[in-house]
Amino acid sequence: MTTRELLAKLISFDTVSRHPNRALMDFVSDWLAQRGIEAQLIPNTDGSKANLYATVWPKAPAHRTTRGIVLSGHTDVVPIDGQTWSVPAFDMIERDNRYYGRGTADMKGFVACAMSAMSNAASLPLTTPLHLALSYDEEIGCVGVRSLIDTLSRFTVQPKLCIVGEPTEMAVATRHKGKCAARAAFQGQEGHSALAPHHLNAIHMACDFIAGLRTLQQQLAAQHPQPEGLEVPYSTVHAGLINGGTALNIVPNRCTVDFEIRNAAGEDAGQLLETIMTLAHRSIEHYRASFPEAAVSFDVFNEYPGLDTPEDSWAVQFMKSLTGANHCTEVAFGTEAGLFSSKLDIPSVVCGPGSMAQGHKPDEFISIEQMDHCEQVLQRLLKYLCGPNPAAQL
Repeated sequence: MTTRELLAKLISFDTVSRHPNRALMDFVSDWLAQRGIEAQLIPNTDGSKANLYATVWPKAPAHRTTRGIVLSGHTDVVPIDGQTWSVPAFDMIERDNRYYGRGTADMKGFVACAMSAMSNAASLPLTTPLHLALSYDEEIGCVGVRSLIDTLSRFTVQPKLCIVGEPTEMAVATRHKGKCAARAAFQGQEGHSALAPHHLNAIHMACDFIAGLRTLQQQLAAQHPQPEGLEVPYSTVHAGLINGGTALNIVPNRCTVDFEIRNAAGEDAGQLLETIMTLAHRSIEHYRASFPEAAVSFDVFNEYPGLDTPEDSWAVQFMKSLTGANHCTEVAFGTEAGLFSSKLDIPSVVCGPGSMAQGHKPDEFISIEQMDHCEQVLQRLLKYLCGPNPAAQL
């Protein structure tokens, strides 16, 4: 199968995060096996989803202990609900030198290129291995890849470099923000709305909390008046969901606010969360004299670290040599690169075809030029992995 045919096949699987991805992973596993490539599926608890880790090993036994390079990507995509598409979302269409379909840019285009690279590697005299890591549920907070990373942590030999193929137009990204998603639950006192002043409205408590988040955001922005690199170079806080009340004539006794912190590289999300929690507890202290039940609690339900790979590191210089880039960039979105870096101490970069400007939108597409560029870079990688130097460095 050509890379184009692989992409079309991958797009045909509806792997929206709320759906299973097992059919896609079984296809990839079988496709690799037909080419003599070792692969391991790492399923979730009910077996409906899985991660995949595969390796093309050097044929010479002396080189089978080298660490190699891993190409990493996710297989889930975001929903198409509420979007108006002019093409079938899960049937790849080629038009105007572009491939259209859900996931073409984010990020099945890279997955198709990586699979082709694995197939090509299987017929080459490698001196160091090439690994492929595919995960599920990245779009809902890098959830699935954690069990893959747990598996890798038990390996005696781990990769020397991780290339996460999220769309960067093949620029080398060395930094991205981390994320902490949490829920604040406010406890008030219910009562008849005709007697509202005699009760404690939990929605009002939540609104005071949200006002505090907005003030904190203004303070964070004021600390970085001159943008550098990223469009939003500073840490951000954001309230995304609020839920409270049962009827208009009842003073609500409970309200929850889901909020997130996106911490800039080098900044601690935990410290920001502590600041937010302290502000929230202080905001309800004055209620307790009249309403002893007044309370707020917090639950962190998802988090992943940022990425901050030194630009003078071997990993970054190597990637620049492959891509021909003179400079590095940053991305605003999060990836599993931060987890590979922080949990496994594997130097990681983000570099893949396409642009996130097309991701998550109707009529998502990736240009054929970007796909070709990615394949060329991976061909250079394969040439390097066949040379005399990798075994010494990797």
